[in-house]
Amino acid sequence: MNVKAVVLAAGRGSRLKSMTDLRPKCLVEVAGKPLLSWQMDALKGAGIDDITLVGGYLAPMLEPFGCPVVINERWCETNMVSSLLCAGSLLESSSTVVSYSDILYPADHVRALMADDADIALTFDQDWLSLWQRRFDDPLGDAETFAVNDDGEVLEIGLKTDDISRIEGQFMGLLKFSPQGWRKTAELLKTLDQKENKSDRMDMTGLMMTLIQNSIRVKGVRVHGRWCECDSQNDIVLYESLLKTSTGKDRWSHDWR
Repeated sequence: MNVKAVVLAAGRGSRLKSMTDLRPKCLVEVAGKPLLSWQMDALKGAGIDDITLVGGYLAPMLEPFGCPVVINERWCETNMVSSLLCAGSLLESSSTVVSYSDILYPADHVRALMADDADIALTFDQDWLSLWQRRFDDPLGDAETFAVNDDGEVLEIGLKTDDISRIEGQFMGLLKFSPQGWRKTAELLKTLDQKENKSDRMDMTGLMMTLIQNSIRVKGVRVHGRWCECDSQNDIVLYESLLKTSTGKDRWSHDWR
């Protein structure tokens, strides 16, 4: 299977504060390596060698990784979907795994995503709560709704709720488009932009929910732990602490290594 990958690495990551003063968010180090190095290891471990980066903030710092870099010139005033659109020509040409640049995950999760034949698919962590309980005093203050039917089709994603029964997992920031799936997505975004220029402000969960509301199928691929989101300095400190004791039978459930 000829699968490519795109890593959305345009943002600064302001919630990481001084850690991104001199480097983009994807180059913040965790467990001895930049986030981007972990992502590239996982993608290559799943058999993907054709990897493109979408850069923005301090984009020249991405060049040593040896991947093509597409620039989102408006990175500071747009959201994730605008960065995705910058790689549109790549998504038209072959099935493409799309990764956020602030997440950590193993090759196994990439392989599971690639194995699903849906035109649009995303991974979600069923064991999200144990991670969120470590990261937040109030896990429901940050978590978003996620629901799938018996066939794995995503019914709802990305809404705020105080009802934990509406959260069957958390979207990880790892997804896949077939060329046909991307064409449907791009056509919908073009229609929306003709009305309200929505793509500039849209985040990825908003895009997924918009697809669902327009009867475009999104498949959920279930995983169990072994990933992390690096959204703040506190996240980095927490993960470094947990990894120190993550061995053998005491292995931390979200250790991605």
